[in-house]
Amino acid sequence: MPIERKTKLGTISVTEDAVATLAGGAVAECYGVVGMASKNLLKDGIYELLRKDNYAKGIVVTNNGETYDLDLYIVISYGVKISEVVTEVQKKVKYTLEQELDLKFRSVNIFVQGVRVGK
Repeated sequence: MPIERKTKLGTISVTEDAVATLAGGAVAECYGVVGMASKNLLKDGIYELLRKDNYAKGIVVTNNGETYDLDLYIVISYGVKISEVVTEVQKKVKYTLEQELDLKFRSVNIFVQGVRVGK
């Protein structure tokens, strides 16, 4: 479901894929993050690391009237402090999306799908 915004000149429609690409780019810049994962864990709890063109599989956007909720599914590096990485990802993604899309995000929820050892 696309995000729609009405202006005096018409309607602006932003797809979830576009939001996912923006959010995925912001996530990729954060220290300690290996990448985005699919929101659906595969059998036996194994995660699928997503490429740039599939970021939409690791994001859920929920409309709450004037604000939005964002759920991100990520994989982090072994040996980093999870709470610090998650906090940094939340701040970076929220700031980036609010600046780029001029929309308000009520919450950015992070779900750590896995920890990757080495590269």
